[in-house]
Amino acid sequence: MKNIALLGATGSIGEQTLEVIRQHKDKFSVFALAFGTNAGKAIPMIREFEPEAVVTADEETRRKVFEATSHKNIMVGSKGMVAVAKDPGADVFVNAVMGSIGLPATLEAIRARKRIAIANKETLVTAGHLVMAESRKYDTPLLPVDSEHSAIFQALNGERHEDVRRLIITASGGSFRDKTREELQGVNVKDALNHPNWSMGAKITVDSASMMNKGLEVIEAHWLFNMPYDKIHVLLHRESVIHSLVEFQDRSVMAQLGSPDMKVPIQYALSYPERIPLSGSESLELEDLAELHFQKMDMERFRCLKFAFQAGRQGGSMPAVLNAANEQAVAMFLNEQISFLDIEAFVERALTEHNSVSEPSLSDIIEIDEETRKRVERYVK
Repeated sequence: MKNIALLGATGSIGEQTLEVIRQHKDKFSVFALAFGTNAGKAIPMIREFEPEAVVTADEETRRKVFEATSHKNIMVGSKGMVAVAKDPGADVFVNAVMGSIGLPATLEAIRARKRIAIANKETLVTAGHLVMAESRKYDTPLLPVDSEHSAIFQALNGERHEDVRRLIITASGGSFRDKTREELQGVNVKDALNHPNWSMGAKITVDSASMMNKGLEVIEAHWLFNMPYDKIHVLLHRESVIHSLVEFQDRSVMAQLGSPDMKVPIQYALSYPERIPLSGSESLELEDLAELHFQKMDMERFRCLKFAFQAGRQGGSMPAVLNAANEQAVAMFLNEQISFLDIEAFVERALTEHNSVSEPSLSDIIEIDEETRKRVERYVK
């Protein structure tokens, strides 16, 4: 039995993680649930899974949860997440929170030698040098939950790092993949959230539309698989059937295929190296596919992807600025304060105005993150 500490329980990945646990109560149990302010969604989860510990974003949410559940161990904020991350009662630490708020807890979970299932892009994007250094120091591997990184992880199983020629990350293209830049002028939030293949949260769906999501995945892949950026490629693949590929020096290509269902990589990260049955997920029937489509990625059409490659290659604090600027801009777009194309414009401006720090500490990253968000917020005033 593996005891799971789940950060981001009320988000899309968190809910699907609980679905996997619900299917396999003989293998997994919930030790801790952490979430933000959505008490209405979290309270039924707490009642069903009866975790030892609960973490909320603030005192008001803590009060609501206590009044509804009388739970005796409810903590608040980053300190609460750090506490459950290093608690000896948890075997597996799942980071599924949005944003960089889960970074300190992830570092503590690594130091406590937990199994780390990482579904949070920002942790590696903003502090990959710190996270991977701690991972090596404490011999604590990170198991990717993103479908693309899970695919690469599976394709690399049993292979030698030096035999890899390149990683090929696939991208659906998001909700605006067939629109020209001119046609993006009038798109709205509802349009952006209409993803053709995947069911995801609002922020990540907007990131998919701008292709920032893929840019963040490129930076993640750089750190997870110790791969230079020149050996990481992105390929537009409309059907989201091939989740990613690895090409080797002999030109052999290994690909991982499957139906677009996030529960598959989530369960694999929890059960690894075992593969266990997953009900409710459709099998991939290749005979039902008339054809698969692939297209070279246009960096000028999807400028956020270009910015991500540039920030990753520059390194230092630039990826932290990229992430923070994007998060703030996406939040303003979802609140209908700015247009869709303003997102990339604000990210580019924030990167241009930043004086990079070559080896940022955790405190540097936190400070730069806060400063960048405030700067981007001022762009609309």
